Amino acid sequence: MLRIKYFLISLLCLLCIACKPKERGDNEIYIGTISGPETKLVEVAQKVAKEQYGLNIKIITFEDYIMPNTALAEGEIDANMFQHQPYLDVVLEKQKYPIESIGKMYIYPMGIYSKKYKHLEDLPKGAVIGIPNDPSNGARALRLLAKAKLISIPNSNDLELTPKKIYANPKELVIKGIAAAQLPRVLTELDAAAINTNYAIPAGLFPNHDAIYVEGSDSPYANIVVVRTNEKDKEKFKKLMLALHSPEVNEAAKKLFNDQAIAAW
Repeated sequence: MLRIKYFLISLLCLLCIACKPKERGDNEIYIGTISGPETKLVEVAQKVAKEQYGLNIKIITFEDYIMPNTALAEGEIDANMFQHQPYLDVVLEKQKYPIESIGKMYIYPMGIYSKKYKHLEDLPKGAVIGIPNDPSNGARALRLLAKAKLISIPNSNDLELTPKKIYANPKELVIKGIAAAQLPRVLTELDAAAINTNYAIPAGLFPNHDAIYVEGSDSPYANIVVVRTNEKDKEKFKKLMLALHSPEVNEAAKKLFNDQAIAAW
């Protein structure tokens, strides 16, 4: 019986060792992304990093917005690039992960679009404005409406900003929450809508010439690169940022996002 006990303890120890994340070298980074255009940007940076800095980057793709931060906090990856600071703030408020941003990438600007009006001041009293109905993008849309001086909100840094917190609405706008992906399709039924670039461009809407108001380079919604706090000063992450900010990546971003991505660094 005693032998069986020691065998089970030994087996448990071996399993724990097997589950322990691999420790990466000074020139090796596992970075998490969400499948899509940004992964293609990291692929360009991967080549630059190898050729110019001797840095080996392995890209791990995820299909949801929860796992990349969990995997980073638990040591399965060393960095991630998929989120903006307001989203990370919400995650840290709830999860207390020991992770933080080391640099900004691009802003994919949200714009206010309309098929009926060419200028913000043309919006009539009682106009129906569509915004994304998910908390993160909904709050982003409300901040954009506030910056456009269509509404007033109590605190632009509120992590749980909703239409109920609007305290001044001089045009008595009707704010209607709709799934973000559906907004371009129902734009003709609305007076205007706040639409993310990743949904606007496939619908033939381009922020720099179709939006009646658009986020600028001061937007807090730039995508960021995040690492564990205790590793943020490592030299390999400085090399990573140099590769990500390289002319090669910037050129790729212009092509992938039809020249709509705004460099935020």
